[in-house]
Amino acid sequence: MAYSGLTCFLCYAIFAAVLGMFQFGYNTGVINAPQSVIENFIGDCWKERYNNNIEGSKQDLIWSIAVSIFAIGGMIGGFCGGIVGNRFGRKKGLLLNNLLGVGGACLMGFSQMLYSFEMLILGRLVIGINCGLNTSLVPMYISEIAPLNLRGGLGTVNQLAVTVGLLLSQVLGIEQLLGNSNAWPLLLGLAIVPAVMQMVLLPVCPESPRYLLMSRQLEDEARRALRRLRASSHVEEDIEEMRAEEAASQTEAHMSMLQLVRSSALRMPLTIGIVMQLSQQLSGINAVLYYSTSLFTAAGLEEWQSKYATLGVGSVMVIMTLVSIPLMDRAGRRTLHLYGLGGMFVFSLFITISLLIKEMMSWMTFISVISTLCFVIFFSVGPGSIPWMITAELFSQGPRPAAMSIAVLVNWLSNFLVGIGFPKMQEAFENYTFLPFSVLLACFWVFTYYKVPETKNKTFEEISAIFQRGVDRGEKRDAEVGPDA
Repeated sequence: MAYSGLTCFLCYAIFAAVLGMFQFGYNTGVINAPQSVIENFIGDCWKERYNNNIEGSKQDLIWSIAVSIFAIGGMIGGFCGGIVGNRFGRKKGLLLNNLLGVGGACLMGFSQMLYSFEMLILGRLVIGINCGLNTSLVPMYISEIAPLNLRGGLGTVNQLAVTVGLLLSQVLGIEQLLGNSNAWPLLLGLAIVPAVMQMVLLPVCPESPRYLLMSRQLEDEARRALRRLRASSHVEEDIEEMRAEEAASQTEAHMSMLQLVRSSALRMPLTIGIVMQLSQQLSGINAVLYYSTSLFTAAGLEEWQSKYATLGVGSVMVIMTLVSIPLMDRAGRRTLHLYGLGGMFVFSLFITISLLIKEMMSWMTFISVISTLCFVIFFSVGPGSIPWMITAELFSQGPRPAAMSIAVLVNWLSNFLVGIGFPKMQEAFENYTFLPFSVLLACFWVFTYYKVPETKNKTFEEISAIFQRGVDRGEKRDAEVGPDA
C-alpha cells in the first residue's frame, strides 16, 4: 500500500470504537460472580415489599430472568444494528448508543438503593440492547476504517476488548473486591465508564470513509477522513477501491434484511456468515465462560481453587487474543479458524474423558483444567474473533449492515440458548456434557474447510467476485441440465 498503515490517529479511533466491545465483554461476565448476593437482594426486596419470605422457585425465576434478559436485549440491539448504522452512520450510531449504556448502568447501580429488583432486570435489558448494537456497529466501523493490509489484525482487537472486559469483570467480581453484598451495585454500575469514555473520545474520530463516500456520496469528507486516518495525503488507492466496490454494488444500495435473505447471489455469503457465528457460540465456549467455576468443581477442585482457575481462563483468553493479532494477516482467517475449531474439538474430547475417569485417577483433575485452558486457547486463536470480522468482509457496502444485523441476531440467539440450556444439558448428559459440542465442532470444521473462502488481503470487490463466480457456475450448470432433467 502507499501508506505505512498503522498510524497514531487510527490507533486512537480503534481504541475509541472498541470500548463498545469492552462493554459487551464486561456485562457478559459481571453478573456471574455476585450471584448469591444478588439472589439475597431479591429475597430482601420481596420481604420488604410483601412482609414474607420469597419462595425458592420464584427467587430462581427472577434471578434467571435478570441473567438471560441481557441476551434478549442483545438480540433486539443486534437486529436494529443495520438500521441504526444506515440511518445515523457508524460513528453517530455508536455515540447515540452510549445513552443506552449510561441509562442501563444507572438502573443497575441504583437498584439496591431503591430496593427494586425490577430496576436491575430493566437495567440488564437496556445494557443488553446497548451491547447488541455495539456488536453490530463496532466491527462494521473498524472494518471500514482499517487499511486493507491491516484489516484482519485490527479486527481481532474487537475480541481483545471483549476478553479484557470479561477478565476485568471476573477480577472485580471477587468477593474481597466488589462481589459482596455492599459493593455489587457498584460492580454493575461501572458499566457507565466505557459508555462515558466513548462519548468523550469518539467525537474526535471521523465517520467511516466508506459510509461517507458510498452511502452519503460525500467524497470530499471521505478524503478528509482517510487523510486523518492514514496520516497521508496519498489516499487514491483507498478511494479507487471504494469506487470499484460502489460500482459493483449499485443495485444493492441499502439492502434490507428481507432483500438479503431473498438474494440468490448473496445466499452463500449469508450462510457462511450465519454458520461462522454459530461456530463461535455453539462451540461450547459459553458453557466454559458462564459455568467454568461449577465445571472445575465437578472436575474435583475446591471451590476457592475453581474461582481462581476461572480467572486463569479469562487471563488466557486475553493473552491468546493478543498473540492472534499478528497471525491474522499472516496465516489468514480461514486457516486460523480451522486450527481453532480443530483444537477445540480435540480438547473437548479430553474434557469429556477427564470427567469420566476422574474418580479412578485423581490427577485427571489437572488434565481437566489443562484441557479447559487449551480449549480456551484455541477458541481465542480462531472462533473468538474471526466470525465478527469475516461477516463484515464477505459483503459489499449495500448489504453489509443488513448482514451484520442478521449475524449478530443469530449470535445473540445462540448465546441465549446455550446460557439457558447448558444447566439442563449437565443434568441430562452428566459427564458427557461436552460431547454435543464436540459433534458440532466437527461439523463446523468440515463446513469451514469446504465452503469458507480466504479473505486475507482481498478487497471487498475481490471477495464478492468469488461468490459471483460460484453463482455463475450454478446458473450455467442449471442451463446445461435443463428444467426437465
